[in-house]
Amino acid sequence: MSKSQPNSNVQQQIDENLKRVYDEALKEEIPDRFKQLLAQLKAKEEGK
Repeated sequence: MSKSQPNSNVQQQIDENLKRVYDEALKEEIPDRFKQLLAQLKAKEEGK
């Protein structure tokens, strides 16, 4: 059982770090270039 305990701790740390990075990414602003590309795609779709 001593072998699985360190793996559990490592897995927990990985899970926490991934969640933190994901949460931070959700809070980021969409770059202006992406907004422009989305607007272009929307305009093309509306033109069809």
